[in-house]
Amino acid sequence: MAHQEKRAWTMLVVSAVVYAVYVAVILNRADGHQLTATPYAAALLWTAGAGVVATMVIDMSLGMANPRGSRLKDARDREIGRVGDYTGQSFVIIGATAAMLMAMAGWDRFWIANVVYLCFILSAILGSVTKIIAYRTSFPW
Repeated sequence: MAHQEKRAWTMLVVSAVVYAVYVAVILNRADGHQLTATPYAAALLWTAGAGVVATMVIDMSLGMANPRGSRLKDARDREIGRVGDYTGQSFVIIGATAAMLMAMAGWDRFWIANVVYLCFILSAILGSVTKIIAYRTSFPW
């Protein structure tokens, strides 16, 4: 398995786990009360930060385990990375558009922040899945 594919798997798993943790923390804090009254900012920042740190630590560990493999990147790897990133970025655009519309409509900050965070997570997941599929099938399509 190429180092770039391992990196995509790492991003996929870490993104899904940190978002699941975030949702669990928020639902636990809500405890049957209204979600918009639930303090969310610290949990959002901590889980997002933990996701970044976890991804970096895992990537560095994989790089140390195979130093030569982490530096090898051919044209196929670059193209797969580009297609995966472009595919994932669609959710960043969707999230930004949704946040803008929600702000113009006067929605609560809780919903705006959570839609943006969800779209960042979906962007990472979609981009990673696209890369994994590209590595597992004959690319280019």
